[in-house]
Amino acid sequence: MEIQEGPFGLRFIQINSGSVFVGTNKGGWIHASERPHHQVNLPAFLILESPLTIGQVKTILGQKTVDENLYEEMNLDTLNQICEKLSKHFDDEVRAPSESEWLYSNDKLNFYPGYTEFLADEATSNHRGARLDGRPRLGDLDGPMSGHRVAYATHPNNSNTKQRFSTPADRPLPKVVARLVVSPKRVGIDHRVPENANLMVNIQSEIFWTFVLGIIPSFSIPVIRGFGDYATEGWANLLFGGLCAGFLTGAFWRPKRPTWGVNKDEVIRLD
Repeated sequence: MEIQEGPFGLRFIQINSGSVFVGTNKGGWIHASERPHHQVNLPAFLILESPLTIGQVKTILGQKTVDENLYEEMNLDTLNQICEKLSKHFDDEVRAPSESEWLYSNDKLNFYPGYTEFLADEATSNHRGARLDGRPRLGDLDGPMSGHRVAYATHPNNSNTKQRFSTPADRPLPKVVARLVVSPKRVGIDHRVPENANLMVNIQSEIFWTFVLGIIPSFSIPVIRGFGDYATEGWANLLFGGLCAGFLTGAFWRPKRPTWGVNKDEVIRLD
């Protein structure tokens, strides 16, 4: 792991170029906010080893102090001021890491139990429209939610356990921290995950699996158990029960969904 010393005592880790998968391809409805699964190709970049401390923030903003405690209640206004100051020392873009950059370098970073770290990406409802070159997802939301960011909370007792969620980053909140990346400015085509799913294919799949996992077993069970008459007399109840069973199975399991990526400047399915 190569450490690069930056201005104001900042310690950056050099991350080599590579790719990382973001999201999930699980088909259950409970995983809808984590889809689509996609591969992000990243250039080499620098990322802070630890979140910003009080001393680092104050020094960057022109107030001398040596306090090494984490700078809590970080917010977008303060972070933007810091990035503006540091941009004078780098040719590349200085900002909070995108989710893909953070995930790719996750195993090399320092985390602190009980703290929440917000990233550069707006907290959208899913990964549709996500960028495939590692730049942050910004400008997709209007109104109050545009100030919310993707965040990861570290477990209070285990720094290896983290939970993804979103947090308001436009105002100070307790135990909210941030770190920085120095990442190349992206140019060229802005490749993105497709904005819309194939609705007709999804409907056909849902009908098929509702029949296979719900309606067919609902009618077959009474016949197998010797209550064939009920399969005709109580068909309405069995149909309703089958639909309910199909709906419940859909919440937890459906076939895997597509994985997206870029190949020769074209967005393609990788699976």
